[in-house]
Parts: sequence; C-alpha cells; structure tokens
Amino acid sequence: MSSVRIATWNINSVRLRAPLVGNFLKKHQPDVLCLQETKCPDELFPHDGFAKLGYTHRAVNGQKGYHGVAILSRLPIRNTHKLSFCGKDDTRHVAVTLESGLEIHSFYVPAGGDIPDVKANEKFAHKLDFLREMAECFAKQRAKRSTPVVIAGDFNVAPLEHDVWSHKQLLDVVSHTPVETELLGAAKDAFDWIDVTREFVPHDQKIYSWWSYRNRDWKVSDRGRRLDHIWVSPALKGAVSNHEIIRDARDWEKPSDHVPILATVEV
Repeated sequence: MSSVRIATWNINSVRLRAPLVGNFLKKHQPDVLCLQETKCPDELFPHDGFAKLGYTHRAVNGQKGYHGVAILSRLPIRNTHKLSFCGKDDTRHVAVTLESGLEIHSFYVPAGGDIPDVKANEKFAHKLDFLREMAECFAKQRAKRSTPVVIAGDFNVAPLEHDVWSHKQLLDVVSHTPVETELLGAAKDAFDWIDVTREFVPHDQKIYSWWSYRNRDWKVSDRGRRLDHIWVSPALKGAVSNHEIIRDARDWEKPSDHVPILATVEV
C-alpha cells in the first residue's frame, strides 16, 4: 500500500501560468497533477520546466488557443490514452495508468456559453451532449468498478445546492441549471463514482473552486462555484486520506479563476 497525492487545476493557459504551476508543484508536492484548459498545442507544451521539477512523466492532449488537458507525474506511467466526445477532437480528455495499476483521467467538460437554451446556444447543447456521452462511457465501463480509478478536472457543473453562492439565484445560470446537475448526476451514478470533496465537506456547507474574474474582491463577495472535481471509483471507497482546496491560489499574481484541489489516495 502506498500513497498517491493527486491534484487537479484548470490553469487557463499553461504557458502563461507555467510559473504558477511550478510554484504549486514545489510547495504542495503532488505526485500527479491533472491540468485543464491548457490552451497549448502538444508541440509547444512547456515540458522542460516541469521535468526539471521532477515531473518527468507527462501525457498531453492540446490544441492552439482553446481547451486542452494534461497530466504531469513524478511516478512512471505504464500507458496513456485519449477519448473524444460528440464527434469532436477538441482535446478534452487524457488518461494515464500508473505502474501500480491506478488509472487517472483529466477531463475538461465544455463550459456551455451564457444562455441555458439548446436552441439559442449551440455551446449549451454541446455541453449537454458531452455530459450524456460521459454517462454512456461510464456505463459501458461498469465492469471496471473494482479497478482503482480517479477522474479529475473541470466539469463546469456545480451539482449541489451548496456548491454555489446562491442556489436560488443561479438556477437559471449555466453551470447550475437543473438539466446540467441532473446529467452530471447521471454520469456519476453510471459508475457509482464517489465525490471526494463531499466525502470531506458536509453537503450543508458551502465550498467552491472557482471565482469569476469579474469579482475584483472575490474574498469579500465570495460568490464562488464548485466546478472542479475529483471522483474515485468504488474500489477506492475509504482509500482517500486527505483533501484540500487551495483557495489562496486565487490571490496569486495573474491567477487562474480556478484553484487547485488535492487528494491523497492509498493504493
């Protein structure tokens, strides 16, 4: 039995914020870091800087200017793979298997635009289709429920009442509409995933991982949403020994609007 410290972070441009990633890696020392919204084609990914910090194993799936995911690891990677959804090759998933057999997936679910109407907003329709395909994908893999699997990333949905600053005011705002929360719930149920954050933070307590850039004094208003998640397979029930959301990262120089989440898994 060994501990694997896993982090996830929507970095909102890995090249722009590579120094922030480096500082986070040095301070918090995760074994594996899942990144989203890297906005970087694979050939321009800043591999060397991360390798110098000991993250010599990496899997990337990116494109110019938009989306993109990556996994940085201090631990050897046995294999990698990528999935596409909705018939689009828009670089929203990458996965690795460590030598221990632990599978780790980095997901970036579409944001969905601003209008929660599938007829008026193609981006919202795409998001809902993506969530449906996630559920179908997980349902097909149910036989692997006994395998240690972690999925992490920016799911762009705050599923529970206290995952947002105001449940009533955000019911018609993209990321917390009933159709989105129901579809993410269906994806969760399709594999019996365990929501790590809510294993540590009671459902009646508010907890966030994202604060809009529009909130200049984000700490005072604290109008956040929990858009970033770490889920583990039933095989890892009771195996997560630590969890934290690094709120202070929202105050770092030129920050992402998301902050990192950390969890320690015993495998």
